[in-house]
Amino acid sequence: MELFKALQQYDYEQLVFCQDQASGLKAIIAIHDTTLGPALGGTRMWTYASEAAAIEDALRLAKGMTYKNAVSGLNLGGGKTVIIGDPKKDKNEAMFRAFGRYIQGLNGRYITAEDVGTTVADMDIIHQETDFVTGTSASSGASGNPSPATAYGVYRGMKAAAKEAFGSDSLEGRTVAVQGVGNVAIHLCKYLHEEGAKLIVTDINKEAVFAAVEKFGATAVDPSDIVGVYCDIYAPCALGATIDDESIPRLKAKVIAGSANNQLKEARHGDMLHELGIVYAPDYVINGGGVINVADELNGYNAERAMSKVGEIYNSISRIFEISHEEGIPSYVAADRLAEKRIEQLKNSRSTFLRNPHHSLSGRECR
Repeated sequence: MELFKALQQYDYEQLVFCQDQASGLKAIIAIHDTTLGPALGGTRMWTYASEAAAIEDALRLAKGMTYKNAVSGLNLGGGKTVIIGDPKKDKNEAMFRAFGRYIQGLNGRYITAEDVGTTVADMDIIHQETDFVTGTSASSGASGNPSPATAYGVYRGMKAAAKEAFGSDSLEGRTVAVQGVGNVAIHLCKYLHEEGAKLIVTDINKEAVFAAVEKFGATAVDPSDIVGVYCDIYAPCALGATIDDESIPRLKAKVIAGSANNQLKEARHGDMLHELGIVYAPDYVINGGGVINVADELNGYNAERAMSKVGEIYNSISRIFEISHEEGIPSYVAADRLAEKRIEQLKNSRSTFLRNPHHSLSGRECR
């Protein structure tokens, strides 16, 4: 691939290749935009089909983090790391120590956290080499596992979406179909159950489904049936791209609100939902609780403060629906515009200041 052409297309700032032969480290750090602050984004470890595929994923994910951090109101830019390898058999201490030294070498331009294929324990190893890491063990004063915070944010965003669709944000008596009952979704199910929602669940992991049935009185269905069940809210919480040409005609839900990334297979599927009047809570906004939570570590972690900020996802989702109505655009476009506007405003203010450093001073200050 033509690297500079790829970077220029969406104005990426930096692409860093990291290798350590002794440990087997092959990592790619992508920094998309640091207008709002240092780039924060997790480290993903995956068995990519090719190096080009790994680069493409790093770039795509880094851009997504710019938008997620911006719309979440964080003073952070977007970045992401991918490590090429099998997280089940290729991990070792030396690998993450070496990677930590590469992060340290960026001198704060990039801050990492856990992601698919990495864990709190991995972040603890990285932390031995650099302070530019979040999501380390709670015993060290950090936030630990981000799943509960992510789930709480999805729950709050789902309530905002329910209010948009039904006129009330109460989920009592509402039927929610949860696709995937992983670490985030099991916490989400708890919140929903406590409010009196009726749960329909599915997962390829039968034990996870059994746990949801036992704990929350959920109804289990086959994975192939979950999209088409009669429900008020469809919550995709597993793989991405489940909203596509095949699933949309089968949907019975009035709301789509879940924790999965990249829920729309293509942008046009967001347009289709808008035309059908289905309320869609944009994925990178509603699932931003995890990054909001770990970002609080940068100020000295306070769990109560962090969860309060996560709860504000309700307001972010509500504002996106307002923009959608005001401008007559799909909610996923409204989310992008909200993020882009915040970044552009800061870029413009910096540009103005550089042209005239005294421009920001009031007349009283000048006198």
